[in-house]
Order: sequence, then structure tokens, then C-alpha cells
Amino acid sequence: MEVEDGAELCFPQFPNTSCRKPSSPWPQTLIVYVLCYSLSLNTVTLNLLIIISISHFRQLHTPTNILLLSLAVSDFLVGLVLMPGQVFKKTSCWFLGDFVCFLYNYLTCISTASSVGDIVLISVDRYVAICDHLHYNTRITMNRVKLFVFLCWIYSASYSFFFVKDDLTQPGRYNSCYGECLFVIDYFTGLIDLVLSFIVPVTVIVVLYLRIFAVAVSQARAMRSHIPAVTLQLSVTPKAKKSELKAARNLGVLVVVYLLCYCPVYCVSLAGDSLVKASSTFYVLFVFFCNSSLNPVIYAFLYPWFRKAVKLIVTLQILKPGSCETNML
Repeated sequence: MEVEDGAELCFPQFPNTSCRKPSSPWPQTLIVYVLCYSLSLNTVTLNLLIIISISHFRQLHTPTNILLLSLAVSDFLVGLVLMPGQVFKKTSCWFLGDFVCFLYNYLTCISTASSVGDIVLISVDRYVAICDHLHYNTRITMNRVKLFVFLCWIYSASYSFFFVKDDLTQPGRYNSCYGECLFVIDYFTGLIDLVLSFIVPVTVIVVLYLRIFAVAVSQARAMRSHIPAVTLQLSVTPKAKKSELKAARNLGVLVVVYLLCYCPVYCVSLAGDSLVKASSTFYVLFVFFCNSSLNPVIYAFLYPWFRKAVKLIVTLQILKPGSCETNML
């Protein structure tokens, strides 16, 4: 019996302090592996295609696409590191040590925080493009966008360190046994995160979207009433009308998906659960991470240039000399 019990431990050499290996029926474990790693592979592939497309083709070096590139990088990290890590912690023992656990939790916070920040920046970019179209090129420049992206990542790193600083000074403080990697957020800290990472961003996005929707409605009424565009208080050129409506639709889809993916995990957090301990929260976290897989679908697959870029990448035409100068629009 001692041998059998020892075989169930993560570290048999420490029978009194070692965690037990996660036990679940093999069919269930196989389903978890297939679904989760398929989602991870899909997230990595889609976001990597965006990164290659925007980085390679010079015509795609626009302020809006720089924001999409930053979003794709954070979502790429989610698919490459965070999703496989959750599967590993769910189905196996944590053999990588407390410091790697700290780095994993830190990267989790940075990636999700930067993703939210990028979504807000994209909403602001679309708001200026739609509601102040004539001044867009002077207000939204490449240098300004790069600066805001840099500040977004710096803020994400600083903000995330607030949640994991105790794990750095006291590694494994929340672990009840060897073989665990827990990420515990107390109620007060979770409340702060709820406000800064969910309520404030959602409020900003919804307000901007409502303003964009008002612009679209005003334009539609003006066109039906044959009122010249010059009389509108919003300075928008007729040429931009179609793209504005498309941007409003895309942003509306983003808001809905963002809420659907983020609401469950914050509800669990407010309930006082550890984000890792509760058995059901593993699946809640994967719904949370699904946003990283859906972002490229919302932002990129709705644009013809991305489909053209994917075709050039898959057929290896980007390896040809001068392919970076290809007309993508």
C-alpha cells in the first residue's frame, strides 16, 4: 500500500508534504487535452498570422494596425504560454518550482492587462477616426501610437506586479503542499482589479461605442433627408461612411465578446474563490482566455487585407524579394 500511495504523490520522497497527482478518468483527461490544446494552437496560429502580416507588409504599417499588432502579441502569449500552463496545472503536478510559478502568474497578469489596454486604445482610435475624421491623421500619428503602446505595456507590467509581488518575496506562500502553483487574489485586491480591469475599460468602450453609433444614425438620417454632410456637427466625409459603419459593427461585436469572456472570471473572483483551486474555475479561465482567440477573428478576418496576407504567407510568397512592398489594400 505504501508503494501505491507513493506512486500517487507528486514527490514520493516527501510523503508528508507532497501533493497528490490529479486524478481523473482517462476519457475526460483526453477530452480536456484535445479541446484545450486545440484552442491554444488556434490562438497562437491566428495571432501569429496577424503579427507576420503587419510586420512584413509596409502598406499595413498604419496607426490602427500597430494597435492590432500589440493586441496580437499579448493574445499570442496567452495562447503560447498561459493556455498550455493551465492544462498542465489541471492534469499534472507543478514540477517547475516556485520562481517559474511566479513568472507564469506574472506573465498571466501582464498579457491579460495589456490585451484589455490594447482594446481600449483601439476603441479610442476608431472613435477619432469616425467622429473626428478630418483631424484623424494629425491627431493619431505613428509616433503617438507607438508611444501609447509602449506606455500600455509598461502600465501592464507595473500593474501586474502589484498582484504577484508577494509571490516574489515569499515564493509558494499560498501552496499547501509541494507540486502546486496557486494564484490567489484576496477579496480587496480582486475588487480593485474588477474596477480597473473590467468596469473602467468596459465603461470607456461602451461610451465610445454609443458615440460612434450616434454618428452612424446621424449620417443615415442625413442621407435620407438629403441634408448635406457639411451641415452635420460631426466632421465626417462621405467617403468614410461605409468604413465608419463597418467599424461600429466590429466594435459592437468586440464589446459583446469581451463581456461574455470576462464576466464569468470576475464573478468567480468576487465570490472569493482562488482562480486555481476551485475545480470549476479551470473552465472559467479558459472562457476568459477564449477572448484572445476571438480577437483576431473580430479584428482581422473582417478585413480583406488580412485574408490576402494569409494567402501570401501560406503560399510562401512573402519569401520572394520585394514582397514587403506588395499592394495589400
